[in-house]
Amino acid sequence: MSLTYGDYLHVKKLLELQHPRSQPEQHDEMLFIVIHQVYELWFKLLLHEMDRCKRELTANDLWGAIARFKRLRTVLKTLVEQLDVLETMTPMSFLTFRDRLEAASGFQSAQFRAVEFVLGHKRAAMLQHYTEPGERAMLEQRLGERTLIDHFYDFLVQRGAAVPAAVRQRDVTKSNEPNEVVQQELVKLYKSQPDVSILLELMTDFDEGLQEWRYRHVKMVERTIGNKTGTGGSTGAEYLKRSLFQPVFPDLWAIRQQL
Repeated sequence: MSLTYGDYLHVKKLLELQHPRSQPEQHDEMLFIVIHQVYELWFKLLLHEMDRCKRELTANDLWGAIARFKRLRTVLKTLVEQLDVLETMTPMSFLTFRDRLEAASGFQSAQFRAVEFVLGHKRAAMLQHYTEPGERAMLEQRLGERTLIDHFYDFLVQRGAAVPAAVRQRDVTKSNEPNEVVQQELVKLYKSQPDVSILLELMTDFDEGLQEWRYRHVKMVERTIGNKTGTGGSTGAEYLKRSLFQPVFPDLWAIRQQL
């Protein structure tokens, strides 16, 4: 028998993964489950694409990296649009099954934590929240890997930028920090290599998109539970607010007035 659509995508198995816990079943719990499962699939794709982007940057593959950031930005737009669907669920509807989540929370998403690590927002203390061996091992690996920004430094050097040795040889288990020398080198590239400026603007666009998603996520949580504590024990919306306006590529934002 030839391969079918359902076999290739494991559709039967996929459609068996939604199990509402409310008794009697509350209608909107299915929406809640499906949206979050789809988010995990998008996070998997983001990680897949960013790993490819790392290789492209280190290989000085400008047009490959440009294509990659275009795709990454489009995925972020889709993540924002999914919030529109989730917000069709009213706060009262959510409360009909919220207690069935017990301590489960989006805060515990290992894949989104991995996305943060790849983008340079590393906090070893976050590992304490992950006890499942597979998730823990994956995050420990991501913590010790060079970030997307470190591979971007490789690219800049190959384009003639004088990236300080201390920046290139930094402790990759720590968060990336802005650097004034890197900023001046970026300004030079903007003015001397127009093709590279296309990539730099797409990276800024991606960064803006991630901040947009964070903002929309915060407002969705505020709209749904107000200032209540999150199901995972976090401070809910207040915790999410602390991540707002923290750019992935701060050097690209710092040079705006010099362009």
